[in-house]
Amino acid sequence: MTIPLRRGPHQTGPVPDPRPLPAPSIPASGQEEIRRQNLSALLRHLHVYGPTSRTELSGLLNLNRSTIGALAADLVAADLATEEAPTTGRRAGRPSLVVSPRSERVWVRVATIESERLCVARVGLGGLIMDQREAPRPPGATPLDTVTELAALMGQAERDLGPDTVCAGGTVAVATTIHELDGTIHVTGADERIAAALDAALDVGAAKRPGFVTTDLAAAAVLAEHIRGVAVGMDDVVYLHGDRGISAGIITGGRLVTGRGGRSGQVGHMVVHPDGRQCGCGARGCWETEVGVAALLRAAGVPAGTRPRAVLRAAARGDAVARAALNAVAGWLGLGVANLVNLFNPDIVVFGGTLRELYTASATHIRRRVDSAALPASREHLQLRAGALGPDAALIGAAELAFENLLTDPLNARVPD
Repeated sequence: MTIPLRRGPHQTGPVPDPRPLPAPSIPASGQEEIRRQNLSALLRHLHVYGPTSRTELSGLLNLNRSTIGALAADLVAADLATEEAPTTGRRAGRPSLVVSPRSERVWVRVATIESERLCVARVGLGGLIMDQREAPRPPGATPLDTVTELAALMGQAERDLGPDTVCAGGTVAVATTIHELDGTIHVTGADERIAAALDAALDVGAAKRPGFVTTDLAAAAVLAEHIRGVAVGMDDVVYLHGDRGISAGIITGGRLVTGRGGRSGQVGHMVVHPDGRQCGCGARGCWETEVGVAALLRAAGVPAGTRPRAVLRAAARGDAVARAALNAVAGWLGLGVANLVNLFNPDIVVFGGTLRELYTASATHIRRRVDSAALPASREHLQLRAGALGPDAALIGAAELAFENLLTDPLNARVPD
């Protein structure tokens, strides 16, 4: 299964790409369909790029100014956008009105169920995180076990909302590989029962609000980096998420790969060392046994509960044992990345979660290993980068999925008045 994506820069990232966003790939059939597509393109631009003048929108979307004016008026009438005179850069003549998304009025609910924490946020149209809360994930709790706590956190985040605000949707991003305390591993997939349970806990049906959908944590994160992070403008992306294990979000040809039941991306169980350690999944020599946090701590000879950052700091200070441990883990990380590069030929590999710090501390060593094992045709154009969005990447990507129905059909999406 694949999901089509749209691209755009992160609000705090690089200067926005001035090229027009691609129009939705839906065949036009009559004036109403053309109007719907144009409204979608306009609202999507505002959501990704932020406030933009009518004049700029006309050039970026290749529409005449009168059409832009009519479309903007439709979005304003639907309370999805505002229009105001510019406050800076005055020129002779009548200034072009600036169109902005209504971030405080239109929002989505998002949550992440991670290996060690539960996080919820209310994200406004335009990608602004309006409220964010988190709590520790109880040890051994399944994703379904966390629904009550997630609903309570969401209730806190929405306590002071005004009566004129509307929820456009909700997404739960789940770490689909569960590492039990005894070391065993279960791959759960993006279980739709979690969405149904949250709908019931928050009484979504009675409130006439769009229900939740679920997705994989790494899939949400790669979507965020693709739209608002370091992978903007790239159609082939591998995002590696590290926590207790290793998972991947993968985009090929501009499309998110999800797999049957949302169970793709379990790259941590790619065998790289057949004679290596036993993995909790039952196999031997899985990639995550060589590159995870546990592997780094084991190689450094420190207790299992030690924060990996302590080892990285020691390596940076020149501690020989810590440096050797880091180099060993980095070598295995580079080998696994080379395998993925040969398989998917991405434009970029992005390191997130615990792998972000590991990459930052040993980028040269990892790159050297990738260059020695990846095919020349696949490595020549390859970028290796630390993720730009940090621990909130999955929340940001989950919000993009939650807004998709509204962005595709702004005037007819299931958003209550």
